[in-house]
Amino acid sequence: MTATGTKDVVVDGTTSLAQRWCALQVLHDRIDSQLERALQRTHGISVREFSMLEVLGRQHDGEGGHLQMKALADAVALSQSATTRLVGRLEDRGMLARYICPTDRRGIYTDVTPDGRAVLEAARPTNDAALHAALETLGADTELAPLASLLRNGTDA
Repeated sequence: MTATGTKDVVVDGTTSLAQRWCALQVLHDRIDSQLERALQRTHGISVREFSMLEVLGRQHDGEGGHLQMKALADAVALSQSATTRLVGRLEDRGMLARYICPTDRRGIYTDVTPDGRAVLEAARPTNDAALHAALETLGADTELAPLASLLRNGTDA
């Protein structure tokens, strides 16, 4: 049996593509769950909220540290409507601000506020520690270990 609870399908001595995909989903879901608990408990934010703050925080290298809503939706892998709702919740909590692009009145940009930046800076070590702990735990699972190792160690490819 595999981490996904199914019998592993082996073709020509290798795990099937479907089984590897399922293992990747399990890895993601287990890590996501651990991150969610740590971020909620310590900072009162969700993984999605942290991800949005992180994406916008990385964009803030000098002038124009903001993203249009469509680009933000793509960066956090959410639909535009889900992104708009999440931005609205973070805006209501004072962590994000939306504004109209001064050169293109059709464009709406989102940026991290000073309060949002403070939450992001405080939450980064919590996120990193929970991520490392999750990868360490998942590294003990024979099916998930290669994926956890790849994520933990990265690649130069």
